[in-house]
Amino acid sequence: MPSTLCLSVRRAFAAVAACAIPTVFAADVPSAAVPEPITAIKAGKLIDVVTGRVRNDQVIIVQGGKISAVGAAGVTVVPPGATVIDLSSKTVLPGLIDTHTHVTGDPTTPPYRGYGISIPREALMGARFGRETLLSGVTTIRNVGASGYSDIALRDAINAGDVIGPRILASGPALGITGGHCDSNMLAPEYNERGEGVADGVDAVRAMVRKNVKYGADVIKYCGTGGVFSKGTRVGAQQYTPEEVAAIVDEAHMHGRRVAVHAHGANGIKVALKAGVDTIEHASLIDQEGLDLAKKTGAYLSMDIFNTEYTQSEGPKRNEMEEFLRKDREVAQAQRDNFRKAVQMGIKLTMGTDTGVHPHKDAPKQLAYMVQYGMTPMQAIQAATKVGAEALGIEAEAGQIAAGYSADIVAVTRDPLADIHALDAVEFVMKQGTVYKQ
Repeated sequence: MPSTLCLSVRRAFAAVAACAIPTVFAADVPSAAVPEPITAIKAGKLIDVVTGRVRNDQVIIVQGGKISAVGAAGVTVVPPGATVIDLSSKTVLPGLIDTHTHVTGDPTTPPYRGYGISIPREALMGARFGRETLLSGVTTIRNVGASGYSDIALRDAINAGDVIGPRILASGPALGITGGHCDSNMLAPEYNERGEGVADGVDAVRAMVRKNVKYGADVIKYCGTGGVFSKGTRVGAQQYTPEEVAAIVDEAHMHGRRVAVHAHGANGIKVALKAGVDTIEHASLIDQEGLDLAKKTGAYLSMDIFNTEYTQSEGPKRNEMEEFLRKDREVAQAQRDNFRKAVQMGIKLTMGTDTGVHPHKDAPKQLAYMVQYGMTPMQAIQAATKVGAEALGIEAEAGQIAAGYSADIVAVTRDPLADIHALDAVEFVMKQGTVYKQ
């Protein structure tokens, strides 16, 4: 190309660029900040889970997904232009917290049918179950076991606004020993089937904890005893040596993750508590020494005392294995009796329902069983809100209705302190300032 032509082309490009520059930069200049929408909720009765009291005629101001103020009507100023939600005929309380779920699990799936469910399919099922969970009034869950990190994918999708669901603290695959609960024992040896979280020995369990942390786990879950829904395991039998358990807990805590242990049997529970585990899941056969240790260490018990009703009534309809039904029958009443003992001793208890073993929408129904087995309605509500948040380490963010907290709010017409069954069917659900059910 002749030099004069090159010069002309360069000048033409320069002229075009000069004209375009103001347009490009003008598009990038941020507009004036849009004020966050403000909502004022009129609460006829508000359950204060911190003091254990009910406050009448309250106003809750919500802005930007958080509560900015709470106070008596007539004193608390409603900002101009605020959207007003009138719950003056209802009882208002914090969104419920379920500390033990399997949000990607389908309780209607027959034995062996699960082998035909892919990880992507499981995650998509979790999106449906997450929605059911949220609409039931459970605004936060801790999910303790899912295939292929599908619960972590679901958590991220909810946080990104792709689907609706509760706040999720996810574990990914639970750690377990070869042949134990959390391994996969249903197929013949020639299939070489193995659970994702299987790890044997101190070095292997540390590596598995690191892997789960690498892929986004909020909490580490391991199986410390046999289980109900695992072929060939004894519910009370200890899994993992004290050295392996100590390594799991040490590695998790080093990475800032709390540890939940699936443990029905007394020995597995005591090994876990001595190692500094944070929460005991199920705790069905805990003995007096274990109860004393839980009290001393401040560990939380997450006892699923409701789901046996579903397992025994619906399990035969889906051709559940008799081994599983038998083991469930063997531990159900012992677990409920030990729940009562824990309440009497003042041990910290959460609402952990094991949804996925029973329908996700039914999680709040456990509260009635918590009352039946020793709690007052206020204690049950506190276990499912304030105490649950403490167990999960999110007590500065969720679990109560107070200024600075996430606007996770539910409401019912009937008074749950007079009849805890009122929470079986929650009528209003707000999560992080967005109304999902009204």
